[in-house]
Order: sequence, then structure tokens, then C-alpha cells
Amino acid sequence: MVALLWKVFKVLLMTLGASLLLASLLFVGANLWVLSQTHARIEHDLPLCGPERVGIVFGTSHWTRSGVRNPHFDARMSASARLVRLGRVEHLLLSGDNRTRYYNEPVTMWRDLRGRFVRDEDMTLDYAGFSTFDTLVRARDVFGVEQALLVTQSWHLPRALFIADSLGLDVTGCAAPARPVAGLWRLQAREWVARAATLGDLYLWGREPYFLGPLEPLEIAPQVWNAVVIEAALEAERDEPGRQQRQR
Repeated sequence: MVALLWKVFKVLLMTLGASLLLASLLFVGANLWVLSQTHARIEHDLPLCGPERVGIVFGTSHWTRSGVRNPHFDARMSASARLVRLGRVEHLLLSGDNRTRYYNEPVTMWRDLRGRFVRDEDMTLDYAGFSTFDTLVRARDVFGVEQALLVTQSWHLPRALFIADSLGLDVTGCAAPARPVAGLWRLQAREWVARAATLGDLYLWGREPYFLGPLEPLEIAPQVWNAVVIEAALEAERDEPGRQQRQR
């Protein structure tokens, strides 16, 4: 009896080990697939990004849980404003979470970019970008975007580009400049899990966006920059490190 139980235990242990190995291989393989399909379309030098008519900016919290300004938010806003100023994009689609009246990522992005001298007519707010997937589906089906530059961190771009590819969007990625940040490894580790889950969303359980709505094509205004606005924008960019320090 003991010998039989030991034999069953060994079979179960081997089965569990094989399952864990297979799951690990699938997990790593899924990530490598996403990375291999997208890395060549990620630009890290802002002046070389685009040019595209539309830049899709992904929302994130303005503040961290510790109560300081989120450096990833600041990096996305700084990059977006500079892309407009450099003429690399003509219009920004600001997409983020607005689940409650107390948390509104698109309006926060809009306010920040206005402070960086981006015109109101150069921004459209998407209040139902609850996830990367939702943002990109809505960009296509609600705002009529077919081609765009995606603006976010380099570790987020592979997943965003992969989802956009699956939706038939013609996109490239522009990585917001990064600086050393505490806890970055947690976000990168979570992104590895999110990439693997994305394959399930796209190819297994047919994920749908939380909310769509009627078609609202973007209205892209002509670009008009005068010397005063340009100088003010450049001055704001030069003051960026000091402003971030004061807001912490």
C-alpha cells in the first residue's frame, strides 16, 4: 500500500513539474513573441518619432500611492507636448480612466498639457480608456483613427503595439524619456504578466471593450505657432526639473 501511494505521489509530482515547466515556457515564449514583433517600431529619440497626424497618449495616475507626483505621468506629458512642438504629431488623443467623479485621467492630462502650451484644439479627451485594449479599440471604432503614434513608456509600448496590430491599426511607438525610478522593476514584472494575458484576450476569450459609443472622428486643426508661444513653451520645458521638484 505504501509503495502504491509513493508511486502515485511521484506521478503527481512529475505531472505538476511538467505542467509548471510548460506554463513557464509558454509565459516566456508569449513575451518573447510580443517583443520580437514590436521592438523594431519603438523610437527612443523624440525628434525622430513620427511624424503622424495623431498621437495616442495612454493615461496613468497623476500621483503615486506614496503621495508624490508620478514620474511616468510627467514623462508622458513632457514627451507629448514636445512632440507637438516639434511637429511630430498634429493632434493628441488623451485616453484614460474616468470611472468615478473623483478620478479623471484625461482631464488631468489635458490640464497638464495646457500648462505646457498645447492648444485645446490639438487635444481630444477619451474618458473611457479603462485599459490599453479599450484605448486602442476606441481610437479605431469611436475616433476613426487608422494610423497613429503611441506615446508611453518603453516597457509598455510592446504590448500596446501588439494590440494595435491585432486591431488593424498602423502604428509606431514613441518611448517617453525615462529616468531612474524606485520600484520600476515591479511595473516591468507586471508588464510581463500583462503581455501573456493579452494573448488570451486577443486569441482565446475574445475580449470586448467596456464601453464604445457613436463614431466621433477627430477634428485636427491647422498648426499655428507664433514666436511668443514657442518661447513660452521652451521656457516651460527648461523649467521642467524645477517644477517637478516643487510639486513633490
